[in-house]
Amino acid sequence: MDTEPTVQGSQNVLSTIFKAYDIRGIYPDPLSETESWLIGCATGLYLRDQIAGQNVPLPRTVVVSRDMRPSGDSLAAALIEGLAAAEMNVIDLGLCDTSMIYFAVNHLGTAGGVQTTASHNPLDYNGFKISGPEARPIGAGTGLGEIQAIAKTLTHGKSNTAAGHIESLDIWDAYRKHILRFFSPPFDGRKPIRIAIDASNGMAGKMIPTVFQNCPEIEILPLNFEYGPQVRFAHEPNPLIAANMIPTQQAVIAHDADLGACFDGDADRCMITDELGNIIGCDHLTALLAEHFLAPGRTGIADAQPGSNTVVYDLRSSRMVKETIERLGATPQRCRVGHVFMKAALRKSRGILGGELSGHFYFRDNFFADSGAITLASVLTILGCTKQKMSQLIMPLQQYPQSGERNFQVDDKQAVLEKLREKFSHADVDELDGITIDRWHSDTKGEVGGFWFNVRASNTEPLLRFNAEAADQTTLDDLLENVLPILGHPIAGH
Repeated sequence: MDTEPTVQGSQNVLSTIFKAYDIRGIYPDPLSETESWLIGCATGLYLRDQIAGQNVPLPRTVVVSRDMRPSGDSLAAALIEGLAAAEMNVIDLGLCDTSMIYFAVNHLGTAGGVQTTASHNPLDYNGFKISGPEARPIGAGTGLGEIQAIAKTLTHGKSNTAAGHIESLDIWDAYRKHILRFFSPPFDGRKPIRIAIDASNGMAGKMIPTVFQNCPEIEILPLNFEYGPQVRFAHEPNPLIAANMIPTQQAVIAHDADLGACFDGDADRCMITDELGNIIGCDHLTALLAEHFLAPGRTGIADAQPGSNTVVYDLRSSRMVKETIERLGATPQRCRVGHVFMKAALRKSRGILGGELSGHFYFRDNFFADSGAITLASVLTILGCTKQKMSQLIMPLQQYPQSGERNFQVDDKQAVLEKLREKFSHADVDELDGITIDRWHSDTKGEVGGFWFNVRASNTEPLLRFNAEAADQTTLDDLLENVLPILGHPIAGH
């Protein structure tokens, strides 16, 4: 690999901040401006090598942005200096949601992009999400290890070569137009859709007003829209934790809203509630979005990309997701957990939609990338095209009782998985991600019965993660009684 500019040394601290899908750590120790420069330079060198092998050469240009964290300005500045030292030109987008970086890479045709963010982590954390050409994710196994290895050979400082050009660019107008391609509820004089939106003091506080504020079809009730270096989080910016959804639920009920939405810190994912304040599971939302995107006669958005009718879904999802997709004559494709795997599967199949229980939703017409903004635009369109309430739309998709994800602390994860294989040797077993035991069945009359469950080992902790679903509550209760004692010590609220 070409490693100009030539700088040498070792940075062992980098070993602690490179994760499976991104780079993340507490500021300023272990993640400081020094590490940021090294990461920027290493990323630039890696992307230079990647684009050199492209059939259609890409410019030596990277887009960079950041979220609202106090350390964001200085870390992003150091990152940019490192990229420029690697002779990469840099376009600085400033403050924006992570989904904008995916749009910018494709809209501007750059070699990649880097968002400075720690997503839902506390304010003293920060990090980097790195994308390559076409906003393909760079994670473990797709280039992040190589970037780490290069960074460890570098010493912070100026290069021996001419630095790349750095410029600032505002692309909010183009981004807004892109998002609103997915927003098309009929505006026929009816009362606007009232939605309570919790920005979690994150980048949704900038994105929502910029993209949706002037849409007459909706009335926004803003919660925690303040953001910036001096603003503390009203709550952890992680909508997967039920306690963080309470402000949204309360606002929906207090203001008689039609639905609610809560975003994470970098606004690339959101959770939705119905008009009663009930949180909608992301698997059920995947099924609802599938009905929307696969609807017969749907013309889709302008300039839609060609592809298949495949819908990629998180293997932990309700069986209703698979049944809904098949009912619509489309192809369901189970996928292992993680945005790197979801994006790769959706791109390979050229599927129309992907959904993950984490709240990430992926769209073919968004460059196979995830977008909290497009998820919201699509849900608002669905609700605006019907006289039904949100709870009525979701109810038919909530047919089967579920356990929810439960976590267990174990000393020997593999031994537990082997016990489960032995105990359920008569069932269908697959190991796409962890182990999935499936005893679901239906008779000639279409009556269903049985259960399925999945157990996955955490990559970073001595934990097993358990999800189950059954055709009825009695079957689910019996399953839990038989399986949970095998799994180890339950960890509440993890």
